[in-house]
Amino acid sequence: MRPEAWPQGPAGDGSPGPTQLGPDWVVGEDGVPFRRGARVILLDEHDRVLLVRGHDVDQPERTWWFTVGGGIDAGESAHDAAARELFEETGLRVAASDLVGPVLRRRAVFDFWRRTVRQDEEFFLARVTRPEAVTTAGWTDVERGFMDEVRWWHLDELDQVREEIFPAPLVSVVRALLGGWDGVTRVLPDQA
Repeated sequence: MRPEAWPQGPAGDGSPGPTQLGPDWVVGEDGVPFRRGARVILLDEHDRVLLVRGHDVDQPERTWWFTVGGGIDAGESAHDAAARELFEETGLRVAASDLVGPVLRRRAVFDFWRRTVRQDEEFFLARVTRPEAVTTAGWTDVERGFMDEVRWWHLDELDQVREEIFPAPLVSVVRALLGGWDGVTRVLPDQA
């Protein structure tokens, strides 16, 4: 099914279809909205990692933490998408050429705006020293609908949170990257 044939979701419940989620979402052969994504594991000089907290539209009490990032636009490289998403979601600038990796890849199937979606993600590593203040002024309406805050986390503190973290092994992945990237792209098992 083509994206324009699914303007508000197949259930007609008013939830966004792929075209409302963004131009980077297309409907796969299995009928599931799909996109390629680029994410940033951003560290500061104190080895803190920057994460976003989001919530489930259907279950607002269910919250989770995840890395900054989003879809790769047509004709855009994963590096360029990661740098663009970082700026749009946080106001922080990192040149695409300063992104290391991809250090990690994963395929995830998850609920997003009352729809099951699939995303193939590439994660890049970047460092900033004395970053500017984070701003959410660049969030889209869709992002404002499920994203709640952006925060720097010390890894020991993040390791103790009760909310879900995506990807699940993020703390161990980041710890392994603190000394730098070894050039091997780690591939996580498919996540549902």
